[in-house]
Amino acid sequence: MHAGGMSSHDSAQAPDAPAAWRTRAERHDDAAALRDLLVAGFPTSEEADLVEALRADGEAWIEGLSWIAHADGDPRPVAQALLTRAHVGGEPVLALAPCATLPAQQRRGAGSAAIRAALAAAREQGENLVVVLGHAEYYPRFGFTPASGVGVTAPFDVPDEAFLALALAPERPTPRGQIAYPPAFGV
Repeated sequence: MHAGGMSSHDSAQAPDAPAAWRTRAERHDDAAALRDLLVAGFPTSEEADLVEALRADGEAWIEGLSWIAHADGDPRPVAQALLTRAHVGGEPVLALAPCATLPAQQRRGAGSAAIRAALAAAREQGENLVVVLGHAEYYPRFGFTPASGVGVTAPFDVPDEAFLALALAPERPTPRGQIAYPPAFGV
């Protein structure tokens, strides 16, 4: 299973970090730079390969839900947050995975900016629930809580505090059951 954010993240912003990162949806011409970012941000190329497989999966890939952060005046991505289609109890949900930040830009807010932008875009598209496998100290800042609290389980053993969910539309009921990831995740 590929973790949603098991690489290092920007948990404390560095004093020399830009005041605000620019964010935008991924463009076709970002693919090579994003592959480089993912290879740099993780120990192997597995996550980069995962993103390429997800891009090729017309049922998993949702246009406008891969977001990048970049510095003002420099459109090159320094962080990415990807949301793809998954299902819980047969109902559509989103999986947040992978998230990555260039090592030199970690702890500067770029990863957080990309995640916030992706979640806002998902909310605007009418999505209801996002699930992530990641650091319990990192994802609650975005509103994530243990997925067990909304009745969502993983198809593998994982500590409750590392399998998290966020209801994007709290007024709507969230699906309950085991998450089914896209085939590219290998679970």
